[in-house]
Amino acid sequence: MKNKIKVLSLIMIFTLIFSACSQEDKNNINSTLQDQEVASEEISNKEPLILNLEGGDWGYPSPYTHYSRGPGSYKMRLIFDSMLERGEEDLIPWLAESWDIDESGTDYTFHIREGVKWQDGEDMTTEDIKFSFEYYKKHAPVSDGLALVQNDYIKEINIIDDYTINFTVDSPNATLLEKFGSARILPKHIWENVDDPTKFDTPEAVIGCGPYKLTEYNKEQGAYEFQAFEDYWGYKPAAEKIRFIPVSDEILAFENGDIDIVEVTPEILDKYENDAQYKVIENPAFWGYKIILNMESRPEFKDKDLRQAMAYSIDQDELIEKVARGAGKKASPGYLPLEHSMYNSNVKKYDFDLEKAKGLLKGKEYEISLLTGNSNTEVRIGELIKLNFEKIGIKLNITSVDTKSRDAAIKSGDYELVLNGHGGWGNDADILRERYNSEFRETPAYVNEQIDKLSNDQLRATDLEKRKEIIFELQEVIAEEIPIITIYNTSGYTVYRPEKYDGWKHVFNHHEVTHNKISYVEME
Repeated sequence: MKNKIKVLSLIMIFTLIFSACSQEDKNNINSTLQDQEVASEEISNKEPLILNLEGGDWGYPSPYTHYSRGPGSYKMRLIFDSMLERGEEDLIPWLAESWDIDESGTDYTFHIREGVKWQDGEDMTTEDIKFSFEYYKKHAPVSDGLALVQNDYIKEINIIDDYTINFTVDSPNATLLEKFGSARILPKHIWENVDDPTKFDTPEAVIGCGPYKLTEYNKEQGAYEFQAFEDYWGYKPAAEKIRFIPVSDEILAFENGDIDIVEVTPEILDKYENDAQYKVIENPAFWGYKIILNMESRPEFKDKDLRQAMAYSIDQDELIEKVARGAGKKASPGYLPLEHSMYNSNVKKYDFDLEKAKGLLKGKEYEISLLTGNSNTEVRIGELIKLNFEKIGIKLNITSVDTKSRDAAIKSGDYELVLNGHGGWGNDADILRERYNSEFRETPAYVNEQIDKLSNDQLRATDLEKRKEIIFELQEVIAEEIPIITIYNTSGYTVYRPEKYDGWKHVFNHHEVTHNKISYVEME
């Protein structure tokens, strides 16, 4: 009864105040109310956001059937979540709210969020996480950061409860937090009976617990459609739908409004920088070109003088100017690019010097085959390198094939020299071990005991400063040895219309804003 009296009193007071207002005050109040009604109506009538991006077939987006390059991986990651994600500055909590690492560096405990649903309505628990890691021990996924098939370093996986899981490993490893955190989690109730995941391509194969569900896939057209998952546990999906549309000319498609974001070259940059309807962002130089030498098919590549002569004969400035149109930075002979947190600026440099190259060859002449992709960029890079190689006594025979064929040739070792362009140069500095250690042999038949030791030492160094010291030394040895010839890293520019969508973000170690999950969810 007392509460009813209070409410009636408040209504009477408000009525008296309103009746005492001047006509101007009343008009202002009515105007404000009308504005609020209009704003509310505009919000309710607002069209759902549909993002349109450049298409192309990058495989069926399950962890086992997507194509290995970035556009294939990130489509899969829209569907499948992991315990951690890449943020703008560092790794950030995702399925795991928090984690603990013991002093020995061999014990990891992850505290998982409650209320996470699979896209078929089932609950996600630590049983799914344990199953996923055990499944990856038997079947390596396409994006195999864990590499458990080659090296089972996990001693035990213990489920503490539905939302706490513990991993015990055989030795300290500076990269394991990111490896554990980045592994995509599979729904056990779907995958436990799948014997060959590379042939599993039914709709159930793309049920994850991520922010988007796959609703359409057309391999022939290279078209995809993803729809927001309504029961997503985390940050709200920013778009109702994401469509990947096949286009013949991405700039023209962007101009026509067919796609919402595009990468542009410096010569047309002014057009967008001086127009308020566009926003331009510069991409970090974490994508690059390099030449891999097959010392198995051409043992003479084991001669360091020959490798250094080739490095001195490549005019990186010319390639950046004529091929990249200025949107590039000279690659470090120590591999890690200029913007990498572990970049060592004091490594040996190979400034363009044909006379020094000739001196290293000592009058010897060679005829070598170079395999490239068939893009205009790679063909042009190959042609310009060929011209300078000929000036020092190296005849280069160039063969250009499509990207998938070139990647297959790298895997099989069917080449002498191969030009390869790819991303991932901003990843953890352990990429030096994965590129140069003889265990991995990206350069076939190349073995260097000092590189092997340093690259293994940095892996076990859990103290950040000590690890950095080792990685700096490792880059110096790599630059002197030059078993892979780095050419240049692309920077480039991305353009979009902020009025349509302004949530594009770079993560700390990748060059492309469309290739990460945080660009597609509302982080604030």
